[in-house]
Amino acid sequence: MMKFFDFKLTVKLPTVFPQKRLIANTINPHSYCVAMNDAQFQEALRSSDILVPDGVGVVWASSFLYKRRISKISGFDLHFHFLQLLQKKSGGKVFYLGSSETALSLIIDRVNKEFPSLNVKTYSPPFKSDFSKKENEAMIRAVNEFEPDLLFVGMTAPKQEKWVFQNKENLKVKVVCSIGAVFDFYAGTIKRPSQFWINLGLEWFPRFLKEPKRLWRRNLISTPKFIFEVIRHKLTL
Repeated sequence: MMKFFDFKLTVKLPTVFPQKRLIANTINPHSYCVAMNDAQFQEALRSSDILVPDGVGVVWASSFLYKRRISKISGFDLHFHFLQLLQKKSGGKVFYLGSSETALSLIIDRVNKEFPSLNVKTYSPPFKSDFSKKENEAMIRAVNEFEPDLLFVGMTAPKQEKWVFQNKENLKVKVVCSIGAVFDFYAGTIKRPSQFWINLGLEWFPRFLKEPKRLWRRNLISTPKFIFEVIRHKLTL
């Protein structure tokens, strides 16, 4: 781990599947800026057992601030890594909470093909900003009845991280990863940018061109704000 502002950043993922409960989240320039004005989201990220640098902005900032070269670890990387660890463990149970029934059905098919020793189950919660008590209880019950080794939550940030933070004590699961858009990437309902853009550190660019109305704030407001915060923090070191 390494210090990153007031967070503890994970730069290497575990090599064996954890035996005790572990909460894994990602951080990028946009989520950092959102957390500055959302105390519970900030606490959820700070309390993570694993917090990975999901963005070239975080990679750049670690080098600029702390002279530490690290590699980007995306939510997609986190997803694949823990599936592999569970597969190596002679199989186990994985649960996907979030997204649509269509996407979840495609995810089940792909997991069965790529990780045949894993038992997979899913649940699609309502598409709304806040869940009722009854809806929340139904989500927790669906997870706990299956008792998965690995739980992926995909409800977009900061909603997913805050939901896990609020409910983690009631979840019968070993590892929880909040991975947002990875559900749609893995299902194939949204195409992930090609390796060319990923290698350039510009994975965000094709996504922004396709969904400017949804992503303009992230790229045109949060990114400059993050750069400003990094430079301001540098002056205090």
